[in-house]
Amino acid sequence: MKAPRPASSRASSTRFTGRPIQRSLMNGLPTLVSPAGLVKPPAVLRKPAPWLGQWRVRTFDRKFGPDFLAGVPSAPGVYRLHDASGAVIYVGKARDLRRRLAQYRTAGRTRTDRKRRRLVRAAARIAWQVCASELDAALTEVALIQDLRPRENVASAFPFLYPFVGIRSEGGQTRFCLTTSPAAVPRFELHGAFRSRAVTGEAFFALMRLLRFVGHPTPPRRRDRLELPRHCHVRGFRRLPEQSAALWSAFFRGASRAALESLCLRLLEHAGARARSAAVQDDLRALGRFFEDEAAPLAAAVAATGHAGYPVAQADRDALFLRYRAGGGVAR
Repeated sequence: MKAPRPASSRASSTRFTGRPIQRSLMNGLPTLVSPAGLVKPPAVLRKPAPWLGQWRVRTFDRKFGPDFLAGVPSAPGVYRLHDASGAVIYVGKARDLRRRLAQYRTAGRTRTDRKRRRLVRAAARIAWQVCASELDAALTEVALIQDLRPRENVASAFPFLYPFVGIRSEGGQTRFCLTTSPAAVPRFELHGAFRSRAVTGEAFFALMRLLRFVGHPTPPRRRDRLELPRHCHVRGFRRLPEQSAALWSAFFRGASRAALESLCLRLLEHAGARARSAAVQDDLRALGRFFEDEAAPLAAAVAATGHAGYPVAQADRDALFLRYRAGGGVAR
């Protein structure tokens, strides 16, 4: 009588993978199992039915007419979408008006197309305005958005939220402010307007924490609490290093990082700062990010375009950067 043959690892693998469900799991393929235990191949995604694209086209044609695009010029300009009440719900710009509006007619399934389909459903009328150049179209778009504030436009719609950072020295005290209301702090030397409230605010409060290691914070003044808007933040310090106000003014203007470098050296000598090295590093990074993303680009745009007046008004900032980019500048 022969001895039973030992099971090899290959045989075990064969028995394991011979079952339909187990084999599919090992292969890492999605399967569909019938009640009889048979494995069916993965379903193939079907292409959208041809009638779906035709339905999108018919929606545009039904609302604006099948010959609408024939009357749109192939020229740079801006276009406005109006709802049934006549209110402007969206303003856009285009290098080629006919080509851009044709994209609304054949909007597909991408994220951009989803917004276009939504706008087509909401719009009752489309109007356009031809501009002399693509830059003129972009400037006109910004002006219309700021003036009309259409509900579907977000970018450039709220320039009054662009922040400023201010510095003022008086009586041995250096005061800093963060505000979106420049008229509320007329005695401060303001820098801005900056675009990102998040980046600017993070840098401002990071600096206020770091200056506690090299200066003495002063208590808030009661007059400031009563007179300043709630969204205006003012902090004061005594005994800051010499020339601190001038150095930080150059930093916020985007002209020099010397203030940040000097602060780093002083923090290395402070035992309390070394003990909180992780938090200090985070705050220093926030200041560096602000300089690279906000202060330096604004300074470059002002210099390249010859913009008159500083600080840059909130309503003028977006137009300034449009001209800067049109001239070959690279803005973040």
